[in-house]
Amino acid sequence: MANETFDLVVIGAGPGGYVAAIRAAQLGMKVAVVEKRATFGGTCLNVGCIPSKALLQSSHLFEEAGHDLAVHGILLEAPRLDLAQMMKRKAEVVDATTKGVAFLFRKNKIASFQGTGRIETAGSVAVVGEDGAVKETLATKNILIASGSEVMPLPGVTVDEKTIVSSTGALELSVVPKHMVVIGAGIIGLELGSVWRRLGAEVTVVEFLDRIAPGIDDEVTKQFQRSLQKQGLKFRLGSKVTKAESGADGVTLTVEPAKGGAAETLQADVVLVCIGRRPFVEGLGLDKVGVKLTGRGRIAVDGHFQTSVPGIYAIGDVIDGPMLAHKASEDGVACVETLAGQKGHVNWDLVPSIVYTQPEIAWVGKTEEQLKTAGVAYKVGKYPFTADPRSRANGATEGFVKVLADKATDKVLGVHIMGAEAGTMIAEAALAMEFSASAEDIGRVCHAHPTVNEALKEAALAAWEKPIHL
Repeated sequence: MANETFDLVVIGAGPGGYVAAIRAAQLGMKVAVVEKRATFGGTCLNVGCIPSKALLQSSHLFEEAGHDLAVHGILLEAPRLDLAQMMKRKAEVVDATTKGVAFLFRKNKIASFQGTGRIETAGSVAVVGEDGAVKETLATKNILIASGSEVMPLPGVTVDEKTIVSSTGALELSVVPKHMVVIGAGIIGLELGSVWRRLGAEVTVVEFLDRIAPGIDDEVTKQFQRSLQKQGLKFRLGSKVTKAESGADGVTLTVEPAKGGAAETLQADVVLVCIGRRPFVEGLGLDKVGVKLTGRGRIAVDGHFQTSVPGIYAIGDVIDGPMLAHKASEDGVACVETLAGQKGHVNWDLVPSIVYTQPEIAWVGKTEEQLKTAGVAYKVGKYPFTADPRSRANGATEGFVKVLADKATDKVLGVHIMGAEAGTMIAEAALAMEFSASAEDIGRVCHAHPTVNEALKEAALAAWEKPIHL
């Protein structure tokens, strides 16, 4: 038994856990973190958000060098790929980022313990080693579960991280596959499929639904799919993979229509399984202490992130709400601020989402389909990047901005962007909506010229009354 008692022990050092730990320390708490990885940052920093974005950027530059610079008067020979160097750079980005979290822990005097966190009682957490033995037990006043999520398995398909890979394995391939099949047309599958297509692979995406990117506004999705098809991605929608067998010639997939029908086979060098993620709650000792789960297998919490057991809290992917790193971070801040007697709160309805392909897709708030289902009367304002001067100068005119506003009050209800800098632009929309801005409010804000953000201003003007430049 450790000699000291902590105010808070955090299980997991991902974007939810490490941010919560730092904020708690800033608020004067004595904090410890239990993390099973050798490095901090969780899935996001180690094998998710950060390495994938490093490869997306590198592969985008490779694509640009090979196809898109001649129009600027820059003539190059066909670029050659040094995949080993690209992977080395990716690893360096990850290393610097995880070391940054370690530095912040030292700066804020946060104690860290390597191992799996297992709750023994509402006031103690065991640090369990890889051999299953308890290395030490930490006494604490409060416990915060921030254990994140794991890859959702697909029946009939066994991931070996060699020829049948998860997103983790897809970030470590040593050669560019001739043909990659991506199972699942969600955000992760489309991003990683884009990486390997740009680097030379033929990519086929198999999706159970009859559309890609579920959850995105329908109008955006249709244009997005056309864009990806122009880039070379192939889609087999309304289809399901029932079996995958690895052999000397790669992987043989059995594919059937989702609604029933004759099966057929599909050959690939590498298969990427990306059908979603599920909360990681195994081995935490939840049953032992009586922490209840929801019907979806997530940890049930109240409005202040407290579980069914007083003194035990949960945030991020293990509870309801979007499974996004930045949502987990905000959960963590709100939770520990509440513990400190403040008024922490997260508006899950206004958590922005981004697909980091080219063009990027970003959105916040409601889609048209959601508003129609809810019976909300709304207005639509759209503005294409082809009409934006900076986008023309950048040579990146694909896509548009769409603003949805309440028909009666003009309050902005949703913003959807497909464009080269959508992920950066969506921050302005999220800020405006947090303060209940109207379309007129956004449209009357003076935006610097020339910038791509002017497209958001013009779309807001279109929703309110009329755009100036269209």
